[in-house]
Amino acid sequence: MKLASLKNGRDGTLVVVSDDIAWYTCAQHIAPTLQRALDHWDEVAPALQELAGKLANDAVPKQSFDEAKAAAPLPRAYQWADGSAYVNHVALVRQARGAEMPESFWSDPLMYQGGSDGFLGPRDSILLVDHAWGYDMEAEIVVVTGDVRMGASADEARNCIRLVGLTNDVSLRNLIPGELAKGFGFFQSKPASAFSSVFVTPDTLGACWDGAKLHGILRVDLNGQPLGRTDAGADMTFDFGELIAHAAKTRNLCAGTIIGSGTVSNRDFDGGPGKAIADGGLGYSCLAELRTVETILHGQPKTPFLRSGDRIDIWMEDDRGGTIFGRISQSVDVSKVGSPS
Repeated sequence: MKLASLKNGRDGTLVVVSDDIAWYTCAQHIAPTLQRALDHWDEVAPALQELAGKLANDAVPKQSFDEAKAAAPLPRAYQWADGSAYVNHVALVRQARGAEMPESFWSDPLMYQGGSDGFLGPRDSILLVDHAWGYDMEAEIVVVTGDVRMGASADEARNCIRLVGLTNDVSLRNLIPGELAKGFGFFQSKPASAFSSVFVTPDTLGACWDGAKLHGILRVDLNGQPLGRTDAGADMTFDFGELIAHAAKTRNLCAGTIIGSGTVSNRDFDGGPGKAIADGGLGYSCLAELRTVETILHGQPKTPFLRSGDRIDIWMEDDRGGTIFGRISQSVDVSKVGSPS
C-alpha cells in the first residue's frame, strides 16, 4: 500500500496511490490526514488496504497522480530523528580532517533531533540564501513508526515500523562546524528536509525489505548526471530496529515519528573509500562525501557544493524499472529572503 498527502493546508489530504504511482484515490472518508491514520493504525490500515485493492481493480474513482502537487506524506510530524547508520560515511569525513573516530561509533548510533514543524514536498525547491553556507543534499532511507514504548528492544521496535520512504536531508555544511563547536548540536545548519511523494507499507516492498533494512539501489543524480548508485542494504551498521530503540531509550515515541538512516554510504569493493561512478564505483549520496574522498586522495576538494540552478533527483526502482517511492526532484533556487553571495 502506498500513501501520499496532496497539498492542502498544513497537514495535506490523505490519498491512496497505485503501485505504479500513476493514479490516486481520495482516502478522506477513512482518515483525513496521514497522521490521523497513524494515530488509529490498527482500525484504519485495513480500510486503507481495502481501498488500495479497489484502486488496483478500477473499482473506485481515480485521478492522475501529479507528484508536483504532493506534499511530504507527513507535511509536518511530531518528531524527526535522523541517525547515522552508515558509519562508513562518518569514518570518511573524520579521516579527511585527520580526526580519530571513537570506537563507540561502531556500537552506539549517532542521532540528532531535526526540525519537524514543516517539511518540503518532493518537487519543492531548495531555497538558497547564501552560497557560503555550503548547501548539500543527503539521500537517505526513512521509516515512520507507530507508538513505541520507552525502553523498547530492537525487536519490539522493528514491529512498530509502519511505513518506509526516502528523504533529502538538506545540510548547510559550512555552518555545521561552528554549531558543533558549541557542543550543543545542529540547528541552523539543518533547514527543512524533503520527502518522497509516497510512503510505502513494508509488505508492499517484498524481498527489498527484510524487516529492518531496505535493500536496493538508491539513485542520486545531480544536474542529470549520475552521482550515486549506492546499495542501501549494504554497510548499514545499525538497522532501523536499533535506531528506533536508540531513540526510545529514555522516552516514548508517538505514532508518526520519522527515523532517518543518515546518508547512505558504501565502501569500495577493495575496502577503501568509495569511488565515483565514472571510476567504476557506486558513487555518493551527498557532496560532502565526494569532497571528503577528493581530500583524502588529492589533498583538497574540487567539487563545489550546490549552486543556484542545480537540480537533485533521488529515487529507487523496482524490478520493472518503476519508481517505488516516487522521485524527489528539487531545483536549487535563490530565496527571496536575504541575498545570495
